[in-house]
Amino acid sequence: MSNVLIELKNVAKSFKSADGNARTVLEGVDFRLKEGEIVALLGQSGSGKSTLLRIMAGLISADGGDVQYRGQPLFGPAQGIAMVFQSFALFPWLTVQQNVELGLEARGVDTEVRAKRAEEAIEMIGLAGFEGALPRELSGGMRQRVGLARALVTQPDVLLMDEAFSALDVLTGERLRNEILELWDGGQMPTKAMLVVSHNIEEAVMMADRVLIFASNPGRIRAQLSIGLPRPRRDDSHEIRMLIDEVYGLMTAGAKRKHAAEEPVRAKLSDSLPDADVGSMESLLELLADERFNGRADLPQLVEESDLTDEDLLPLADALNMLGLAQLEAGDLIITPVGQKYVEGDYDHRREVFGKQLLENVPLAAFIRHSLDQEASGQLREESFLKLLREHMDQQEAERVLKVAIEWARHGEVFEYNYNTGMIHLPESAEA
Repeated sequence: MSNVLIELKNVAKSFKSADGNARTVLEGVDFRLKEGEIVALLGQSGSGKSTLLRIMAGLISADGGDVQYRGQPLFGPAQGIAMVFQSFALFPWLTVQQNVELGLEARGVDTEVRAKRAEEAIEMIGLAGFEGALPRELSGGMRQRVGLARALVTQPDVLLMDEAFSALDVLTGERLRNEILELWDGGQMPTKAMLVVSHNIEEAVMMADRVLIFASNPGRIRAQLSIGLPRPRRDDSHEIRMLIDEVYGLMTAGAKRKHAAEEPVRAKLSDSLPDADVGSMESLLELLADERFNGRADLPQLVEESDLTDEDLLPLADALNMLGLAQLEAGDLIITPVGQKYVEGDYDHRREVFGKQLLENVPLAAFIRHSLDQEASGQLREESFLKLLREHMDQQEAERVLKVAIEWARHGEVFEYNYNTGMIHLPESAEA
């Protein structure tokens, strides 16, 4: 008998944006989840990870490909699959006991049976004595425990966890994660496999037997790493630190800038831009140039030194790489000669360098500037550029990308934006 619980073959998913155009979120996703394994799924925001989980849970359907649970096509929610969400998603007027019983009640389980099973799940997850409490009386960590108990009470084969620890503070999230692993490794959980979506690379390495790296636009599995270390794992061990470095390298693979002997990777007008503000990029570049790193640091070190999360750091590193101020290579961030000049310059010099790099490396910014130069008035409505972006992305993403381009351009004095009129215009220096 096969030990494959969930299998995806060439799965694709698109959504219609506000203007009616279809946007491909997932494409060509192949994946197997087997009994006895924990798999972590890592990828940047907007890459389609949560959409993939909802397809696996049967909450939404795929547009293409096959989705199977235990060898059978999956149509709608399966009784053997449960999901824990990032938000606690509890009914505030119901007690802990009542919230946990909901899934069993929906399946028509007898009152006495579901009460007993709910009590067992509540005790297993460490909430015994709080059965009669309302969600408002619980801490964030306790509310997430209720969500976990509600999933486990149905005794699912597969537990899907969508950023289940990200809404908690670091210590609470780590404690809950460790307790779940103790239950799993001790054979106390009814679950046969877990798939965990996370932004936290260390969390993924500490938990998983396999780590999948998800690419964006469209979402697809780009790489995977098997982890053969026994649990519990020490986060300060050499093996774990090496694995974390390797995952960072996989996460940033493909972002490496060309060497002299290589063909240039041509950026496109429709390329998405990382969600990175100028102030944070500047601070990270200054930290990189500091004597602690002397221009080169591996990304885990930067996370520790900067107090940034992986979710914050990776877009900043990607943006510095894109602008040619730093280079990503095998999980390291290396300052470039241009980046060094930027750090050493005064305010005006920094703006000049940034503007030059922006025009050379970001086609969208160069196109907007060229369009403004050709316009007699030196200004154009933002809608004309949003319309262009909507040919390749949905409305929300188009607005986000244009907002990032405008912020970068204002710092580099490439163009300006009037928030009252929605007009993009040349800077005063260029108009003069």
